[in-house]
Amino acid sequence: MKLLNRASVLATFALFSVPAFVTVGAAETAKAMLKDAKGQDVGSVSFVQTPAGVLLRLSLIDVPTGEHAFHIHAVGKCEPPGFDSAGGHFNPANARHGMMSGPGHAGDMPNLHVPASGALDLEVLNASITLDKDKPNSVFHAGGTAIVIHAGKDDYTSDPAGNAGGRIICGVISE
Repeated sequence: MKLLNRASVLATFALFSVPAFVTVGAAETAKAMLKDAKGQDVGSVSFVQTPAGVLLRLSLIDVPTGEHAFHIHAVGKCEPPGFDSAGGHFNPANARHGMMSGPGHAGDMPNLHVPASGALDLEVLNASITLDKDKPNSVFHAGGTAIVIHAGKDDYTSDPAGNAGGRIICGVISE
């Protein structure tokens, strides 16, 4: 009898200790498969809507070592080799680029620091975007959006793109 009660208490605790995510609009998750300029798979990003914004879970393999800018771009196209088809940074509020210059674009995120192995797993919260299709800052606006990793680091001030260099990796954000 005591064993059954303990099991019930543990099951109840486990049930209520699981984080809950708020469902908004039609989308609560999204993903992007990342490719380099040669079309090789180099990772993925998953997106989960939370009450605080969108949690991005990034997983990279075979990426050049060093510091790289990491942004959401305004067009859901990734045509190699330069990925110019992804357009500029996602910026529904028409803000100035760079978190050191003010609020920045909705697509601005911290630089990635890729170790010598070329592999990186990271979680980033972006409070300026949503997966809710009914909001102006939704990554699911007409034309879509993409994740882009640049050759260099973002200086967090230069407008419009942070002086981050060429685009080396891209992935279209989809449901």
